[in-house]
Amino acid sequence: MILKKLFLSLVLLFCIVFAGTFGYFLIEGWNLFDSFYMTIITLSTVGYSEVHPLSHEGRIFTSFLIFAGVGVAFYVFTMITEAVVSGQLQDFLGRKRLESKLETLHDHYIICGYGRIGKHICHMIAKEVPFVVIEKNPKVIEEIDKAGFLYLEGDATQEEVLQKAGIERAKGLVSVLRSDADNVYITLTARGLNSKLFIIARADEEHVEQKLKRAGADKVVSPYLIGARRMALSILRPAVTDFLELVTPTKHLELQLEEVRISSKSDLVGKTLINSQLRKISGAIILAIKKVTGEMVLNPPPDYEFEPGDVLVALGDRESLAALEELAFGRKKLKDFL
Repeated sequence: MILKKLFLSLVLLFCIVFAGTFGYFLIEGWNLFDSFYMTIITLSTVGYSEVHPLSHEGRIFTSFLIFAGVGVAFYVFTMITEAVVSGQLQDFLGRKRLESKLETLHDHYIICGYGRIGKHICHMIAKEVPFVVIEKNPKVIEEIDKAGFLYLEGDATQEEVLQKAGIERAKGLVSVLRSDADNVYITLTARGLNSKLFIIARADEEHVEQKLKRAGADKVVSPYLIGARRMALSILRPAVTDFLELVTPTKHLELQLEEVRISSKSDLVGKTLINSQLRKISGAIILAIKKVTGEMVLNPPPDYEFEPGDVLVALGDRESLAALEELAFGRKKLKDFL
């Protein structure tokens, strides 16, 4: 409300300045700059002498200008002070900065919901993937702001909110709201706005999984089912559980599971797994390879021949995986490591 009043008062002040400048121009015959300068010193009441001697008509016009303009000028100053003190001006400028950042986002992810699951997702991907969070709860918005994440306040089920988040330019969307119905609706809307979008959706009920896939979700994740499987695995296969926890991203990470795509410029193209000596060169272990067709080759044989677009699922420390990326992206040749 204050910002609206401030805007209207600024418009009124501009009109008075324009009227004053044009009035002196017509009545006194001064040039536009002198007319504008006379208007400003009159409205600001600084007490400077007149630019040129005023005629009788000019004094009358100046009197009306003082009565009309000085009050408006002080009102504008009061509105600016109130907006600054109340924080509304800072909030307005902050929203503008957020909007400008959103406009520059490309190939980013849209996280719908900052609940318990959404929060962990944001913290885990923050250093590697650009993203924006959509949340409508004001209290949760404050928490997102403190975390330093880019956010958009609004309802993710609304098409215009997804468009503001740059869904046409986005690489993927993650819908983790508590309501299965909302997740289905967001998935359906997002798929309609961007047919190439990679969509991951949360499903609390098992029967919702098929609905989400029909709506356009590429991946459907059930937190309760995953939790139940992990707990059951801890009972039946405790060593396997320890291994999974070891390679799951954490703050104190030593081993890491990573996926690396082979570029057409890579020296690996056309070579077999054994001939490339990947294990010896990088130290990384190739657990699986996902082909361009979508076929997953588990525990690839030594004579597997690498092709452009193959995605290597590898296990290793940061240095080993970094070396593997250098080879896969074509930034280094095999001979550079030998």
